[in-house]
Amino acid sequence: MSRYDRMASRGTRLLNRYTAWKARKQPAATGFVSQPEPRTIGSFARGRQLVAGNLLFAGYLVESATTGLWDVEAPDFAFEAERQGCTWLDDLAAVGDLRARKKAQLWIWGWIDTYGRGTGPGWSADLTGRRVIRWTNHALFLLSGQDKAHSDAFYRSLSQQTWFLSQRWKGASPGLPRFEALTGLIYAGLALKGCEELADPAVKALAQECKTQINADGGLPTRNPEELLDVFTLLTWAAAALHEAGRSVPRDHHAALERIAPTLRALRHADGGLARFHGGGRGQEGWLDHALAASQVPARPFDGLAMGFCRLSARRTSVIVDASVPPIGKASYNGHASTLAFELTSGRRPLIVSCGAGENFGLEWRRAGRATPSHSVMCLEGHSSARLAAPQKITGQEYLIEPPTEVPVEREDHDDGYRFQGAHDGYSKHFGITVARSLDLSVDGRTITGEDMVLTLDDAAKRRFDRALDDGALKGIGYDIRFHLHPDVDAALDLGGAAVSMALKSGEIWVFRHDGQCDLKLETSVYLEKTRLKPRQALQIVLSGRAIQYVTQVRWTLSKAQETALAVRDLNRDEPMAYEE
Repeated sequence: MSRYDRMASRGTRLLNRYTAWKARKQPAATGFVSQPEPRTIGSFARGRQLVAGNLLFAGYLVESATTGLWDVEAPDFAFEAERQGCTWLDDLAAVGDLRARKKAQLWIWGWIDTYGRGTGPGWSADLTGRRVIRWTNHALFLLSGQDKAHSDAFYRSLSQQTWFLSQRWKGASPGLPRFEALTGLIYAGLALKGCEELADPAVKALAQECKTQINADGGLPTRNPEELLDVFTLLTWAAAALHEAGRSVPRDHHAALERIAPTLRALRHADGGLARFHGGGRGQEGWLDHALAASQVPARPFDGLAMGFCRLSARRTSVIVDASVPPIGKASYNGHASTLAFELTSGRRPLIVSCGAGENFGLEWRRAGRATPSHSVMCLEGHSSARLAAPQKITGQEYLIEPPTEVPVEREDHDDGYRFQGAHDGYSKHFGITVARSLDLSVDGRTITGEDMVLTLDDAAKRRFDRALDDGALKGIGYDIRFHLHPDVDAALDLGGAAVSMALKSGEIWVFRHDGQCDLKLETSVYLEKTRLKPRQALQIVLSGRAIQYVTQVRWTLSKAQETALAVRDLNRDEPMAYEE
């Protein structure tokens, strides 16, 4: 079962179970055609925590130095999916010492003993693909010091899982789950002796998925930057496996890599992390740069929108704006109501952010993270610019409905800087209001000037606006413009409450000011990270007011303080932790 498809249909589960049972009778490979090269990147800090017995999966922590991984009762499906996918093997391999290897061997052969005969929740196409990739990548690490009986059991199980993939990859949902299944099949099929013929149909199928799932601009229907990086990484691994086997990469496969690479570069902030929109995180440190280098796709200028996002950058300042309609239909299962929201990073330090995806912290946090108030954008009367539909009966997924349908945008380069202008009609139906935003980034990257507007564009919109005013006893339509700050930003009200000063760990000082047309407050916020046990407390700048006229404008600026140097040597490195409160 996929982490994106929480409850597979009964028919899919039965087919998976039957095929897993049949896989037991398949012949076992006797070894590898050639020595596998590990390509996955793990976290050394998280690997150390796993060796110590601290099991952190999907936001849940189990602390036990002696309990086996498969003896732990999974608190929810996300926890189960993470351990069944065996991505933790990357972290143990990153440590690489004797204790880490013995832990990895204990858990892998524990899986073979517990689930190797075709039972358990791990027998789905995407989880099996994810698992097979890790087993193949780290085979030498796992087989070191093992006797013939254990080696035979390993090869037999890996062969059975590869055959299962050859029969069930179509059962994976289109998108990332299917890319995982096909890449795992290609990876293991080319590596294991006697399994080469299983890889041939998968190579053609992967090329077809590249053609249908990766659009002309190098994006995915989900508009999730981290998911796009996942897919890109899988495609580079599959391409490398084909090259090493002396095979050519299909044209559609190679063309997809060439489309995705410039899109990912446009979605990369100045610190190397991804923009956090539509359920995606920043990505593991160094992962994006490693994937781009491995793809060997040369950098080139990117014009227009990247998967619906607009990028402004100057010196070491980057601004990324959600400049398109949100995902729709089934692709919106992780979509956020974030149209016209932006993020800003200065050097190695994020400043303005989105709250992020709260999936690891439960259903209510997941819903809250998808709402407009969790993004750095204008919100009317506490309403989101797109709503969540009732959960689907089979999957439990909540799709976005009533999203903006028109999002005109324009990007311009000038001698003194870069400009973004955009608008959306997400509030037109209920309030008659079109929300517009313009952002100007100076050529030296030290100042961003913004203007947020609410306006009525025609007579019909004015009538809806008037009705909304009447319903509110002519008090006006309340609005809040939020600027969520990264938890590492130290912020305080300044100039008698007329401005906000923000200190970054690099030593930079940024100052927020506005035109005085609304109230300025500094309130608490949260920052949602997958590697944390709890949401991190943060702050947000909030500009609040009420729209009474047909046009309301709010102007503001974010600028580096004059005493901030032109160049800051930010050499302090934050020690990565596997889990933190």
